[in-house]
Amino acid sequence: MENLPDELVQLIDRFKEHLEQYRGVSYDEANTRTDFIDPLFKLLGWDVANTASYAEQYREVIREDKVSIEGGTKAPDYCFRIGGVRKFFVEAKKPSVDLRNDPSPAYQLRRYAYSAKLPLSILTDFQEFAVYDTRIKPSPNDSASVARIQYFTFEDYPEKWAFLTDKFSREAILHGAFDKYVEDTRSKRGTSEVDKEFLNLIDQWREKLARNIALRNRNLPLHQLNFAVQKTIDRIVFLRIAEDRGIDTYGTLHSLLNGANQYTRLLQLFTQADARYNGGLFNFAEDTLTPGLTVDDNIIKDIVRSVYYPQSPYEFSVLDVAILGNIYEQFLGKTIRLTAEHHVKVEEKPEVKKAGGVYYTPRDIVEYIVDHTVGEALKETTPAKVEQLHILDPACGSGSFLLGAYDKLLSWHLDWYAQETHRVKALKDHCIIEPRAGDYRLTIDEKRRILTNNIYGVDIDDQAVEIAKLSLTLRLLEGETSETAELFTRGGRQRLLPKLETNIKCGNSLIGPDFYSDKPESLFVDDDTRYRINAFDWKGPDGFKQVFDTHGGFDVVLGNPPYVRSIHLKEDNVAQWQFCRTHYATAADREWDIYLVFVEKGLSLLCAGGRLGYILPNKFLNSRVGANLRQLIADGRHLECLVHFGALQVFATATTYTCLLFLNHDGVDQAAIQRFTGPVTSKLAGTPLPEQVPDQWQASTAASSSLTSAPWNFASSGDSVLASLYKWPALENVADVFKGTGTDADRVFVLKELTRDATNVHAWSEYLQKEVTLEPTFLKPALRGRSIGRYEIVTRDVLLLVPYEAVNGHYVLVPESRIATVAPLTLGYLRACKSQLEQREHGRFKGMGWHCYGRPQNMERMDGKSKIVFPDVARAGTCCLDTESRWLLDTCYAITPKAGTALDQRYLLGILNSPLLTYFLHETGTALRGGYFRMKTAYLNPFPLRPIDFTNPADKAMHDEMVRLVDQMLALHGQLATTGTDREKSGLQLQIAALDRAIDSLVFRLYGLNDRSSDMVASGCS
Repeated sequence: MENLPDELVQLIDRFKEHLEQYRGVSYDEANTRTDFIDPLFKLLGWDVANTASYAEQYREVIREDKVSIEGGTKAPDYCFRIGGVRKFFVEAKKPSVDLRNDPSPAYQLRRYAYSAKLPLSILTDFQEFAVYDTRIKPSPNDSASVARIQYFTFEDYPEKWAFLTDKFSREAILHGAFDKYVEDTRSKRGTSEVDKEFLNLIDQWREKLARNIALRNRNLPLHQLNFAVQKTIDRIVFLRIAEDRGIDTYGTLHSLLNGANQYTRLLQLFTQADARYNGGLFNFAEDTLTPGLTVDDNIIKDIVRSVYYPQSPYEFSVLDVAILGNIYEQFLGKTIRLTAEHHVKVEEKPEVKKAGGVYYTPRDIVEYIVDHTVGEALKETTPAKVEQLHILDPACGSGSFLLGAYDKLLSWHLDWYAQETHRVKALKDHCIIEPRAGDYRLTIDEKRRILTNNIYGVDIDDQAVEIAKLSLTLRLLEGETSETAELFTRGGRQRLLPKLETNIKCGNSLIGPDFYSDKPESLFVDDDTRYRINAFDWKGPDGFKQVFDTHGGFDVVLGNPPYVRSIHLKEDNVAQWQFCRTHYATAADREWDIYLVFVEKGLSLLCAGGRLGYILPNKFLNSRVGANLRQLIADGRHLECLVHFGALQVFATATTYTCLLFLNHDGVDQAAIQRFTGPVTSKLAGTPLPEQVPDQWQASTAASSSLTSAPWNFASSGDSVLASLYKWPALENVADVFKGTGTDADRVFVLKELTRDATNVHAWSEYLQKEVTLEPTFLKPALRGRSIGRYEIVTRDVLLLVPYEAVNGHYVLVPESRIATVAPLTLGYLRACKSQLEQREHGRFKGMGWHCYGRPQNMERMDGKSKIVFPDVARAGTCCLDTESRWLLDTCYAITPKAGTALDQRYLLGILNSPLLTYFLHETGTALRGGYFRMKTAYLNPFPLRPIDFTNPADKAMHDEMVRLVDQMLALHGQLATTGTDREKSGLQLQIAALDRAIDSLVFRLYGLNDRSSDMVASGCS
């Protein structure tokens, strides 16, 4: 007890001395909070009484005093925050309540914290102290012990004080100990975060509503079905949130359960809501569809019951709008489809499936981008100037970036108005109110004005547009009550919500009206194509004409643009693919990605002095497909800042490697570069950003004049080594690097050889899951990425069925009739797999060429040539020599010397297997999780290769020494593959290690690297 604060000892002694009095029913919760709980958390470093006089949005501890509502719930007594961000709740009770055994207080706390997506929260009456894992979905049937991870009494405080200070003190939060405790206490089962559970709930609503509406309204077109379902869900969610926030009467929706005609009465509630709120969500002048639908009572009853106690674990007053946006972003990843029999199917949208998931941006990334774009625009300005600020997300989705920008603006305005020099005027002008002394809040009027003046968004998905509007209006109403709403709407002067139709619009950000004017035949496209194209005129009356006429464009463009490869866009929307190819420099080449086009478009939408901030894949920095964007940015000196996450995964539900790109319309002389160098882990409590953990980032700068269309290799360390390497010519000058062929059906075409006889080959088919017998006519020995090791072929039983033959130096598909003649067993096998082959790429291969490869590339390079081969993904330079004309699959690459090159392939092989290539790719290529990186044409081509002057005896000697060492290495690996005893293997491995060191030493001599540089290379590869 020597480190125990005196004040805590006094609290414990006082409670023990008057224990019976405090346990009495007359000693209430308010006194418990004042006498014991407030002092307890003050001892943990929290400013419970706000002695620092922070404005409301920055207070560390929010103490609630809301009245109880029907269902037995009320706001949590304390909310503990850092920087305005909730960390945990504390629910206080009076000591006469049995916290150990009574389930009601625990359920109350867990329901609030679960809905707020807080991982841990506390229940206490000072006499008892309990910590709950609030990631576990609460049920009213749970006992008090469910999800409880700590329980002790006031007598245990001396023993538990170290635990409390280490985990729940203000310092513990700031230094990350709380977040570590959150991970350490994560349950192995039972945790299900609120966003996933609520998403499951509204997914069920969608399916129920869709099936019932389709059943009762048989002639409803698909797009109207999607509209009706989405609109009904949005309206119910809005009204339920409004109830729990106290803006509407609690239980209004619940009243539908009494009596019949639920849908008719629900429509009446919607009509009443329109009169109160406006905002477009309940506007039946525009929505003439949903009032005429038939929906069964039981469907509405099931939905309403699911959002009320006791079925609902959700407390909507604390459900953050950003969390709701996350939920909806995932929700919008699926769509309703009607089968030929008019049955409902809810399935993932094709573009989402191809993109590998929904890329919902984490809140800390949103805030970082907002801070470095909107935040910069807000420096040294005034509300009058901010009124002219225009902020755009051109692919706004559910509105997460618009919410972030709106939050930033609300905070900035409140800070400005609350300053002593501005406060009197702000109160007089009704920009702020003062509900309590020293507590200032923006008025509804002011929040409406900021939203409609400053926030703009576009999305091609009309449902996403509606969600974005819903999210923004919910944020506008945050903190309001029925009383403030009544004051605002008194006398019918106006309704609570502004109409956002002029701010948030549905359209295709990339395609303008010139889609139709460029080609007269475009005027005659079918309705489905016109609906999918959804052309948007940025500068026209249906776009943002006023912004461009008065301002020349937007001050800030920000967001997370879609990631869709051009090959997939061509399959799904060929009209858009064609338009982008001819209208955007970033889409002019054969391969591109739509996010590149969004960067180009975003730049064009900026006004003078404007800034762009996106999160997007980092592969454009080095890949060939990013060359045109790099050139565009370099030409305008637009790059202001790049935050490179390397192999760190930012998105929770999709795997991609990202960066934050910040561009300046006017151009800058120097760009700030931040590169992540910290540990890559999947258990992060938020993204480790540069300002938060600077020791995990390396900061550097890049002169704008040094940037070109060439790959941007912003090295993380050892720039002097790279500088010395770059004096040598690139590998692409002396060798060709190419990728293996792509079947698009490896399970059919790739076989495992079992045995051979005089006429046939017996092999295992992964697709048929059985042994098959084929003629050798069209079978080739092959390599896939995992077949290749350093200096050795690891697996030699891979066969590739190649239904192609060389004609005049080029490979062509062999007709089915010819295969039937020369290899009937092979044709029989292919026919057994025909359905699988025809289904590829949405049936593109149905017809005469159904047995073809998806991407039959580089076939003429396979046969009859010795080549260096390597996998597409590795942790170190991993190359070997293929002298047996093996065919390559598209998970591996090959290098062949150009004609006239005197360099021996074994010389190349030794360098490529050395730490130098590994170091180079770590520094300049694409990092993947687990220490892996990509080895592909775009990354190998620029590798600096040490040339040899064969007229120089010293140079020739080093070349020949490398050839000799690599010959020995190949021979030793050959012996190792056939050696049987452990003793012999151990001896060979020692020789191989010694040879590796000798080769590495020779490589360093060849490149003129001193000991310091060699050590830097070695450490960069570890």
